[in-house]
Amino acid sequence: MSFTIYFVRHGQTFLNHYRRMQGWCDSPLTPKGIEDGHRAGRHLAHINFSNVYHSDTTRAKRTCGYIIDENVASAALPQPRILRNFREQSYGYFEGNDSSQTWLMVGAMHGCETFEELITKYSIEKSRDFMKETDPFHDAENNTEYWSRIDAGFDFLRAQQKDNDKVLLVSHGTTIRSIVHRFAPDIDIISHGPANGSVTKMLVNQDNVEIDYYNHFLDEQTY
Repeated sequence: MSFTIYFVRHGQTFLNHYRRMQGWCDSPLTPKGIEDGHRAGRHLAHINFSNVYHSDTTRAKRTCGYIIDENVASAALPQPRILRNFREQSYGYFEGNDSSQTWLMVGAMHGCETFEELITKYSIEKSRDFMKETDPFHDAENNTEYWSRIDAGFDFLRAQQKDNDKVLLVSHGTTIRSIVHRFAPDIDIISHGPANGSVTKMLVNQDNVEIDYYNHFLDEQTY
C-alpha cells in the first residue's frame, strides 16, 4: 500500500513578515499569505484529493480553504480534517521573539550565530535539543518529543489511507524541512527552507517516506 501526500506550507503570516518565531502561537495571514494559498491551490487545482488535512493552527486552516477554493478536479472535496500532529515545532519561551535574536541566544554557546549556521555545524535535530536547553522554562520541544508526535501522525495517515490515495496536508516550514531531512538527507534544506505556499510531494508506504520533490512554488515547476 502506498499513497501520496502533498505537503503545503501555509501562507505568509504577520509573524513571518516580521521575522518572529512562530511555532505553536499563531497570527493572521498577510495579503501575500492569502495569495500564497490561492497560488498553491492553482498549482494543485487538477488533483482529486482523497483526504484533506491541516494542522490545528488558523494559518494552516485558512490556507487550506484557499487551496480548496481553487480546486477543479472534484465537485466536492472531502471535508478538511484537523491533524494536530503536523503542527509546527514548539519554540516554548521563544514564541513570538525576534528570530535572529532567538537563534543567537540558542546558538551562542555552541559557537553559532544563526539558525543556518547551527544546523550546518550540528543538525536540525540538535537545534531542537539546544533550544529546549536554552528555554528557561524548558517548554520548547526537544527532538525526541517532536518526532514522537510526527511519527504518530504518519501512523494515523497510514491507517486512514488506501492504495494510490492523494492527500493534501497543510503544515509548516520547519516541520516540512525536518521531514525532508530525515527521509532524504541529501536534499539541501539549509540554503532554502520551504517558501510560504510551497508544495513538497511525498510518497508514503508502510515502511518508508520518499521525497518526490521539495519546495516547489513556481508556475513552471511540476506538481
